[in-house]
Amino acid sequence: MKNAFLIFLSFSLWACKQFNGSGENKMSATDTQNVQQVGEFEHAAYFASGCFWCVEAIFESVEGVHEAISGYSGGEEKKPTYSEVSAGRTGHAEAVKVLYDPEKVDYKTLVKVYYGSHNPTTANGQAPDFGRQYRSVIFYQNTKEKEVATAYRDSLANSTLYEKPLATEIVSFERFWPAEDYHQDYEKKNPDNPYVRKVSVPRLNRFKAKYPELLKEDAKL
Repeated sequence: MKNAFLIFLSFSLWACKQFNGSGENKMSATDTQNVQQVGEFEHAAYFASGCFWCVEAIFESVEGVHEAISGYSGGEEKKPTYSEVSAGRTGHAEAVKVLYDPEKVDYKTLVKVYYGSHNPTTANGQAPDFGRQYRSVIFYQNTKEKEVATAYRDSLANSTLYEKPLATEIVSFERFWPAEDYHQDYEKKNPDNPYVRKVSVPRLNRFKAKYPELLKEDAKL
């Protein structure tokens, strides 16, 4: 029992919410930008699969992805803050907005990246982060995205790849709130952060090793 407690304690100290840079940013995420607006040749897609520092870095390594923005989605609270979301008080999940060029990467491939970079059978979290705020969610914006996401999930569910049922939710997108500035490109800006070194970078490298053909040239191992 003592050993189990020590293991739990060590993982809790590595949790995403424990290492937030220079301290909690008191300013809330705002909607000063039009979150629906993207570049002339870009589309946006929305996913959640655990700590957004990890998810952002994974999608930004993919050819055709211009940028991934960390933020919050899936809850009802307006202008949520990181402290509120990470404490599970808003119903939001830590999510990413993926800006991509559909001429270089299609939505189905992004769904493939999504499933290939986390454990979709884990309900409400990705180790070492657990709670509804870290749940596995695909936020679809239209019928086509819903069909693609559902078909991909069903194909995985009917395969022998996973021993447990998939826990991924596929829900209609409503609103995305960008996270505080210090969360953006967190992995790149904080390479010595304990969580980044022990959790985020290994997760990114596992994805890179699995799908080298999807990577940008400068992101290859």
